[in-house]
Order: sequence, then C-alpha cells, then structure tokens
Amino acid sequence: MESPRKTKSFCANIFLLLSTNLLTLFLSTTFYSSSCFYNPITTTTTATTNNTTTDDFSMPSHDASETTLDLPPEYDAFTSGHLLPLGFNANFDSDTIYPPAGQACTFFPDELRRFMSYKVNGSCPDDEVLAQKLLLKGCEPLPRRRCRPAAPRKYVEPYPLPTSLWTTPSDNSVVWTAYTCKNYDCLVNRKYREKGFSDCKDCFDLQRIEKKRWAASKGGGIDFSIDEVLATKKPGTIRIGLDIGGGVATFAVRMMARNITIVTTSMNLNGPFNNFIAARGVVPLYISISQRLPFFDNTLDIVHSMHVLSNWIPTTLMHFMMFDIYRVLRPGGLFWLDHFFCLSVQMEEVYQPLIESVGFKKLKWVVGRKLDRGLERGEMYLSALLEKPLNNSW
Repeated sequence: MESPRKTKSFCANIFLLLSTNLLTLFLSTTFYSSSCFYNPITTTTTATTNNTTTDDFSMPSHDASETTLDLPPEYDAFTSGHLLPLGFNANFDSDTIYPPAGQACTFFPDELRRFMSYKVNGSCPDDEVLAQKLLLKGCEPLPRRRCRPAAPRKYVEPYPLPTSLWTTPSDNSVVWTAYTCKNYDCLVNRKYREKGFSDCKDCFDLQRIEKKRWAASKGGGIDFSIDEVLATKKPGTIRIGLDIGGGVATFAVRMMARNITIVTTSMNLNGPFNNFIAARGVVPLYISISQRLPFFDNTLDIVHSMHVLSNWIPTTLMHFMMFDIYRVLRPGGLFWLDHFFCLSVQMEEVYQPLIESVGFKKLKWVVGRKLDRGLERGEMYLSALLEKPLNNSW
C-alpha cells in the first residue's frame, strides 16, 4: 500500500503537468493569429577589386516598431505551434511542434499572400513561377499548402528503364503554363531557334551535347571524365552522392550506369527540369543553392556541381555553402567542382583562399582561360577534385 507521502507527491506531479499543458495551450491559442516581428537584419557589404564580387545580404527593411505584418491565415495556421496529441515527446523535448517555413517568406507578404490564397481541400492556383520566385528570394522551405496542384489532363506515364534514360518524354507529362516553350520539341531545339540566353539552353537535347558530357576526358584539361574521377578511389567505394544544379541529370544517368546513386538538385528556370529528370528515371530535388543540404553529416561519397557554383553567388554565402558540402561528405569523400567560373583576379584574391580555408585536400586543380568573349575580359574556369580528409577531418 502506498504511503500518503507518495500519493501526495504523485498528485502534485499530475497537477504540475496539467498546469504546464494548460499554460502552453493558452499561449498557443492566444498568439495563434499573432503577427510576426523581426529585428532589423545587420548586413555587411564588401567589394573586391573592380567591384566584381559583392557580398550583399541586404533585405527589405523590417523594424519591430513598424506595424505588424498582415500574413495570410493559412500561413499562420501552418507555422503556428501545434500541441502534440500525446503530450510531451522526449525526441522533440517539447509538447509542441512548429512546422518550418523560411524566415524570408515574411519579407514578401504580397507574394506570400498570393501563394497561400487557395480553397482548403480544393485546387491550387497555377502559380509555379510565383513559388519559384519565393524560393529564389530565400522563402525556403515554402510553407505547405492544403490544395491539389494541377496535373496534365491526359497524363502519359514515363518510358520504362532503360529506355527512359536517353529518350525525350511525352509532352503530356508536363503542365506547360509556366514556360515559354509549350512542348519538348521547342526545348530540344531552342538553342538553334531562339536568340538570347536561356538557362541550360541545350540541356534537353539528349542526342547531341548531353550524349557527350563526362564520357571522356580531353587530355589533362578542365573537362574531367567520370571514369577519371572514380579512378582516384578504390572500386566500389563511391556509391551515393549529390549533383548540385545538375540540369537534366545527365551526370546522375551516367553514374547510374556505374551502379552509383546520385540525387540531382535543379530549379525550373523556364523549363520543366524536375519533370524531365524524374521522367528519365533518376531523382530530382527541388531546392535552391541557398538551402542547407538535406543530408546528415559524413554520409555522401561524392558531391558534384558544374557551372552553378560561380562568382554570381555572394562570397559569404559561397563560404557557407562550401562548408555545407564538406559537412555532408564522409571522410574520404570527393567534391568535384566542375567549371567554376570567375575572373582571374577573383581567383587569386577571393576564391582560391576561400576554397583552401575549408580544409579539402587537392587531388586535381586545373585552371583554364575562357576565351569565347575575348582574352581582355580575364575570364576563367576552374575544375578541381577535392577530397575530405580521411582522418582528423575536423
């Protein structure tokens, strides 16, 4: 039989637990629809020689003394604290869960309001362009929505493997409203039919340039082949990895032929890159270069990026990104920096010191001049194969 003291202690603990939960419920319901305040962001701006590299994280001014933000109800409904049905959870170290959305989402309330305006349980607005602009502005991750996105009216399933790897998918696998081109024939031939710049303008043409990428090296230059890179490690030790900004995922397809699994990040910049990647039979990941890589520490065998990492990225952001790549690579893992673009003065004063500060071991480091716009511009490419130290990599 329990002693009166134990019974009294047990009742006190129950009372304390109930009081805590009631207080949490009161606070969460009281502030459920409250507006968010953010302290002003402290920014620094630094410029290198000739103002060619600018590190500017300035955002629209938001002072806590200003009027509160009028955020859409669905955004508040998603991001507000939600009590766990079973109470306190040791894994959360809390009885409340706060679903994530990018802080920068609230910096653009008009766009956010449009993105979160929909009928719950209904159809989503046809707003792929708006969603991508929010992502690129730093609203990442986007808040989840309770609506159904548009799908093609007469969807055609993808070709089976291995046919899908090098075959253009059906036009009926894509909703085309967000893009200038309205079919794959337009995308495949836009390099020859359109003037001006388009991101990865020739990527969708699987039978021409894509057919040659990484297939063979060109004799010690900046174009490394996949087999040349894999030869630097013991056979079978490169198994999984990431391609950052991988276009239509030809790198992943080539690695798949070597029993290596690659996840490809890509945006949909005036083309259905993510749909195309998935139709080929490899995995797309729809995130921008500013998001923390969604992998745990010391897990990937290889990270590759071609063209995307270049001098258009603010220097401090680039430094954070290099360390994030270092973080997800396992000891002994490879970082293949493929055709990094900058000016020669930037390489000497900014990027070589930046890359070296991260702590990679250099296996290959090849610099070549980019001459298509003239020698006087001082443009260059760097291709490097870097290894995370096997021991004492911290």
